[in-house]
Amino acid sequence: MHHDGRGTRQTPLWTSQDLAAATGGSASADFAVTGVAFDSREIGPGDLFLALKGEATDGHRFTGQAIASGAAGLLVSEPVDAPHILVADTTKALNDLGRAARARTDATIIAVTGSVGKTTVKETLYTALERGAQDRVHRSVKSYNNHTGVPLSLARMPADSRFGVFEMGMNHAGEIADHTRLARPHVAIINTIASAHIEHLGSMEAIADAKAEVFEGLEPGGTAIIPFDSPYYDRLRAAAERAGARVVTFGLGEGADARVTYHVPTAAGTLATAKIGDAQLSFTIGQPGEHMVLNALAVLAAVQAAGGDLGLAALALAELPGLKGRGARHLIPVAGGEALLIDESYNANPASMAATLAVLGAEKVRGRRIAVLGTMRELGAHSAREHAALAAPIAAAEVDCAILVGDEMDPLARALPEGIEHEEVPDASAAIAALRGRIRPGDAILVKGSNAIGLSRLVEELAEEAA
Repeated sequence: MHHDGRGTRQTPLWTSQDLAAATGGSASADFAVTGVAFDSREIGPGDLFLALKGEATDGHRFTGQAIASGAAGLLVSEPVDAPHILVADTTKALNDLGRAARARTDATIIAVTGSVGKTTVKETLYTALERGAQDRVHRSVKSYNNHTGVPLSLARMPADSRFGVFEMGMNHAGEIADHTRLARPHVAIINTIASAHIEHLGSMEAIADAKAEVFEGLEPGGTAIIPFDSPYYDRLRAAAERAGARVVTFGLGEGADARVTYHVPTAAGTLATAKIGDAQLSFTIGQPGEHMVLNALAVLAAVQAAGGDLGLAALALAELPGLKGRGARHLIPVAGGEALLIDESYNANPASMAATLAVLGAEKVRGRRIAVLGTMRELGAHSAREHAALAAPIAAAEVDCAILVGDEMDPLARALPEGIEHEEVPDASAAIAALRGRIRPGDAILVKGSNAIGLSRLVEELAEEAA
């Protein structure tokens, strides 16, 4: 069975005695669970349901639904008529359970953070490690990277895992410090520093400092993996060294510890030769774009630092699928042929916009390049400037038509060079209508925007037609 983060196992993940000992709670009966979830909609047979109390809702309202869905037990702060562990505070108990999961395993733990592409790096690293340690690699699923997602992902980790890969996100300073002290990684990756969340943090330096908190929880002798080409390299390195970490760098620049010596785009993605420490590898990356080359370098550096099989990891990079919302590709039927749809609808900030526009620009097309771009959120006072600045990567990508979604896109509309057809629309529904009238055979269409804009609806509608 794969250790896929959802605990799909035949052997118990936790017994009621384990759960009571980990949380300081009392068990109403003997039971065992094979998975853990706090969203009742995710509960499957054999799972433990955590009834968390949040600002918006109380999980205790859904205990009946969880039992009906096959939950083997509940973790609650109010007695229920079902097998359960009773605790004083279920949120504290979730953290206690994550802490206990970390304490009982000998797995090598790897933390992944950064401003852009955390989930892609996490999934790529999981795929790379799985090649050499099949069914013994655990990772956080989805983007479970916050104050509940990190302890939940730890709680789902089987004790016999060989590797654990955990994504760590933040909106404010101090959040990653909490996550990393809970996970206690042996290896910590920062893949990028960009202006995501600048509205909350105020400056790029503050963003770099907040991401560098990931080094604070490193185990003694741990490894910090940082981007060599970043303007914030010195700041990140200093933070890693203060934490006592061994520093490994990755990048395109001469002097990086993990460095590409040659790379060329191919129909399948990118063919690359790289030096990873003392090793030299030639491999294919199954997704296009320079940002994916950098992600691959970070992943290979982490595999080497974690003691994984570097050769098998490099082979696995060729098989990278595009993730939903993060590079998945669909061929959609249109009258007279088909068009390429590139799904980057999950999220957007200035760095990821520029990277994916470059991928669109590199795409060989018989038709036109169309960019459906949604508002970038959490930019605060920088919003107008950052949106207008997208005009340069749009022009460089030779975009023929831009559909701009949301009021914040108005500065970009005004900044676009003459000759680039564009239309401003208020929301995802209007974007669907605007796009449908434009698609022709041979077109390549990039869809990207902040998740709240809802451009995933556009992708789902078009992809369903292709299925």
